[in-house]
Amino acid sequence: MFEPHAPTHPLRFGLMAGALALAGCTALGPDFSRPAASGPDTWSGWHAADESLLLPVDATRALSARWWQAFNDPTLNRLEQRAFEASPDLQSAALRFAQARIQRSVVSAQRGPGVDAAAAVGRQRQSEYGAATRMLDLIGGNRAALAQALSRPFTLYQVGFDASWEPDLWGRVSRSIEAADADLDAQAALLDLARLALASDLARNYFELRTTQRQIHLAREDIAALRERTEILRERVKAGVIEHGDLDRQQAELAALDAQLPGLLAQEGVSLNQIALLLGEAPGGLSRELAAPLDAGPAALPDFALGLPSEVARRRPDILVAEARLHRATANIGVARAELYPSIRLGAHFGYESYLGKEFGDWRSRTWSIGPSLNLPLFDGGRRKSVVVLRELEQQEAAVNYQRTVLQAWQEIDDALTAYAAELQRAEHLKDRVRSAADVYALSRARYAAGATDFIAALDGRRSLLQARRDLASSEGRLSTQYVAINKAIGNVR
Repeated sequence: MFEPHAPTHPLRFGLMAGALALAGCTALGPDFSRPAASGPDTWSGWHAADESLLLPVDATRALSARWWQAFNDPTLNRLEQRAFEASPDLQSAALRFAQARIQRSVVSAQRGPGVDAAAAVGRQRQSEYGAATRMLDLIGGNRAALAQALSRPFTLYQVGFDASWEPDLWGRVSRSIEAADADLDAQAALLDLARLALASDLARNYFELRTTQRQIHLAREDIAALRERTEILRERVKAGVIEHGDLDRQQAELAALDAQLPGLLAQEGVSLNQIALLLGEAPGGLSRELAAPLDAGPAALPDFALGLPSEVARRRPDILVAEARLHRATANIGVARAELYPSIRLGAHFGYESYLGKEFGDWRSRTWSIGPSLNLPLFDGGRRKSVVVLRELEQQEAAVNYQRTVLQAWQEIDDALTAYAAELQRAEHLKDRVRSAADVYALSRARYAAGATDFIAALDGRRSLLQARRDLASSEGRLSTQYVAINKAIGNVR
């Protein structure tokens, strides 16, 4: 279809194109190598608190990515599934990941040739004294007649195809694709980070809700016992057995206990709304579904297994995000350096052009062109070189940020493990307190039944037991939320 002036031109053009294609194997800029993430050999290797707060961790097996299922709580499992399906935050992260995939396709499209088709038809008139008719003055003769004929309006028909391709001589396109791949990896890690944050926030709010509901139940029992004791004191005051000051102190204590209940009820509403927000529900939409169960006991803590510490850098999403951004910054150096060198674009055009409609499809109306174009940067005031320096500084910043992210990850892990160990010990002491309070209460009831003491002693024993149970309920709730914090800290999401 194309017709060069001489038969040797296609051969020369092919040789030049092949040489340029081979030259495209060169990619400027540093190649990315995955950084070595620093970390301890054991979970207790990096530990800041007292050695008494070290946890025995099973490193031979790792928790499932769906670690919340280890609690064996059907309600929690159902909520997590609904959150993954309906969370607005997760949907936004998924859309950003989809955008990164499309952007990668946009960048990779630069590697191949571009082909365009165009067609036009237009009515034209040339100036009698324009550039096109200037030659009439030089030729001489009847200029007026010729100018009038040439300037007569006519219709121009055009159609054609244009093709162009820029060989990737210095790796600008390949480095751009590499940067786009790194950005896609970053968005994938951010999607995992959104999943981890969603699962952790939902589990934490769920356990805080259940803990608050247990506190409400125990507080109401405590209020009932204290109100009963107050009524007994009131009768004794009427009988003149005790002074009125004892009743006043008891009523003040009852009022203080009553004042705690509205705050607990408000906290229950806050936790319900937090869970509803994570699931994309309106306020109050989960109140019936998450009403306090009749057997509101503590959550059963799963076995404590975290896998190998070396796996943290390969599964914690924020570390993967920092690594991907370092990769992107490294690839962008090559893109900037490629801009310093010349670029060649190979172009071709074929089409038809005619001012006579009946001759538009005639072979003699064809038009074509073929050949390379060279772009040689000569002077830009140092802009391109400054961009290279800027990209190198951005890579250094990304490397520093990566190391900082790794260190921060291990700080969060150590803090979470220490807090869990401390709360675990506190819970054991509170269990001893509950057992002792239960023994005292049982003894006071036995003595009251035997007539050895009055009913107030039994009520006091019951109140001591209820207070011990409330403190234990708070501790057990914190244990569950600390367990959630550990899974979030180690990045257990896949």
